[in-house]
Amino acid sequence: MQFVFTGRVIEWRGPSPYYFVPVPDEESADIREVAALASYGWGVIPVEGRIGDVVFTTSLFPKDGGYLLPLKNAVRKPGGLGADDEVTVTLTVRLGAA
Repeated sequence: MQFVFTGRVIEWRGPSPYYFVPVPDEESADIREVAALASYGWGVIPVEGRIGDVVFTTSLFPKDGGYLLPLKNAVRKPGGLGADDEVTVTLTVRLGAA
């Protein structure tokens, strides 16, 4: 299951800052339909992402009926990405990756 979408990078400030791209509602609804097949617990969904030339694996976090795509420094730094930057994401849900 693959999606392409554009979103804005958001910053969550906790003990240390974390950066995410919210998955749009339509794509989140499609992901929810296969969540039981993909999740390995706590509602997180394993995915492969691509932003620009950077390919990475991570897990979507469930949030308020949708999902957040975490962006590690190794993903953000090559493109100089920060809060409020708009990015195009190619996202592949890794079914059975548990």
